[in-house]
Amino acid sequence: MAIKFHHGESRTRSSASIFIVGGLCCFFYLLGAWQKSGYGKGDSIALAVTKSRANCNVVKTLDFETHHGDGSGTTEDAASSRTVYKPCHSRYTDYTPCQDQSRAMTFPRENMIYRERHCPSEENKLHCLIPAPRGYVTPFQWPKSRDYVPFANAPYKSLTVEKAIQNWVQYEGNVFRFPGGGTQFPQGADKYIDQLASIVPIADGTVRTALDTGCGVASLGAYLWGRNVITMSFAPRDSHEAQVQFALERGVPAVIGVFGTIKLPYPTGAFDMAHCSRCLIPWGVNDGLYLKEVDRVLRPGGYWVLSGPPINWKANYIAWKRPKSDLEREQKQIEDIAELLCWKKISENAEMAIWQKSSDVDSCRASQEKSGAEFCSSGDANDVWYKEMAPCVSAANEASSQELKPFPDRLFAVPPRISSGSVSGVSVEDYLEDNKQWRKHVNSYKKINKLIGTRRYRNFMDMNAGLGGFAAALQSPELWVMNVVPTVAEKNTLGVIYERGLIGIYHDWCEAFSTYPRTYDLIHASGVFSLYKDKCGFEEILLEMDRILRPEGAAIFRDEVDVLVKVKKVMGGMRWDSKMVDHENGPLV
Repeated sequence: MAIKFHHGESRTRSSASIFIVGGLCCFFYLLGAWQKSGYGKGDSIALAVTKSRANCNVVKTLDFETHHGDGSGTTEDAASSRTVYKPCHSRYTDYTPCQDQSRAMTFPRENMIYRERHCPSEENKLHCLIPAPRGYVTPFQWPKSRDYVPFANAPYKSLTVEKAIQNWVQYEGNVFRFPGGGTQFPQGADKYIDQLASIVPIADGTVRTALDTGCGVASLGAYLWGRNVITMSFAPRDSHEAQVQFALERGVPAVIGVFGTIKLPYPTGAFDMAHCSRCLIPWGVNDGLYLKEVDRVLRPGGYWVLSGPPINWKANYIAWKRPKSDLEREQKQIEDIAELLCWKKISENAEMAIWQKSSDVDSCRASQEKSGAEFCSSGDANDVWYKEMAPCVSAANEASSQELKPFPDRLFAVPPRISSGSVSGVSVEDYLEDNKQWRKHVNSYKKINKLIGTRRYRNFMDMNAGLGGFAAALQSPELWVMNVVPTVAEKNTLGVIYERGLIGIYHDWCEAFSTYPRTYDLIHASGVFSLYKDKCGFEEILLEMDRILRPEGAAIFRDEVDVLVKVKKVMGGMRWDSKMVDHENGPLV
């Protein structure tokens, strides 16, 4: 368990208490060793000790390094050789390593390549701590944070001018206020969602996961959350300064992303609904490349919503100041591709059109074959990390075509990808046991950190999410979890996470995450460092965690003791306050 502070803290305990507690720990350790040796009859005694949960973890100076060191010498030697990380220059306050503006401008603008991920080389990586802006304060708690963000946390006023008439954001004193407006909903997201919900089954939990492309400040996602729909919002880091940063400061799930040449970092058949509100994505170009990528991540039976140009162009071309011929051609391209993908238009009203993807996978496939559609290769459709998009139709995951229970029932129901055996090596029994274990783990975390489960922590991240058990055990309308499935993980479980009604993303932790600094209130790292110990340095991962963790945020590391000792050594140089604690089942485990 570690806490990131503005300034370091030091605490002392009397030598007597250290001696007493240390003596007790040594006694129980020897007792356990004797019981394990087979020579004594200590089973019942050891079990009683374990159940008593002897509190050997309250002394923060307990030294694991004597028996679990990294070969670097004594504790004193390790402390003297510890690297101390200094703050970066203040110009890096909002540094996003893989979407750095200056580096982006060296790449081609064609197909938005320059807005994609371009990470720094090893020699150009920073080895310092990203500083918070002057005057940074703890964000407001939800739901106030939906509507207000402290100016000091994201001191950029450009959107208050550029989007003034669209009601995106307003500057009032020392805060930004978000009225809930957007380019297509200047009267507020709630009224817009009312119109949407008259067609799309939002109220009954059928639609739980949504993808908002070109999200702006994510007001749609903010207000959908109030209706129990969790939205993965993304937008590029572009001339609309800080739009994703504002979303995250509001406490809304969002990442930096763009429709360019690389596949979206989400699994096949993930989302119940995808949405574009004047997102300026050229849907009809390149033989429908981007619509086919939406089709890949959209569940059979899912919905695609498009509002703004070119919808209902006959009534709006004058206001849009666009030639009728261009708008007519754009809409025809979209209609033709939607038909090829077996999407049925179920509504077109004013400037909003809604399509529903066919849930009959076999019939759709036969229709596409008859029309001469080009199909993607039969490889793993979920292998998307840095893979180029192609103008082909992806095969639907058979499991994703199965009907899901409405949320919240689907959270603990057996996901189709588990029941069908799509995730190799994970049985229904494994899934149920995983849920049981994570309930136990989270209950233990709450005893260690009393702020978990309160409104103080809103934005969570699980760096190695597995089946989503951590997020499911935390589930609350007061928080959300970004579930990350590492690209090097043995099992690809992100589809399971989405089938539970949670959200997540693929990522390689040897690189920076697609977000702004100070995004998350709590980061959970279970087995992350064991997973990456032969792939990249612990320092790189920990510095990235420091970048994306809010000041006074918390991190929980769950790993082998040898690994945690090394992690703790690096953290000491980052001036995090940390302590090692026993396993929930006691000090003998």
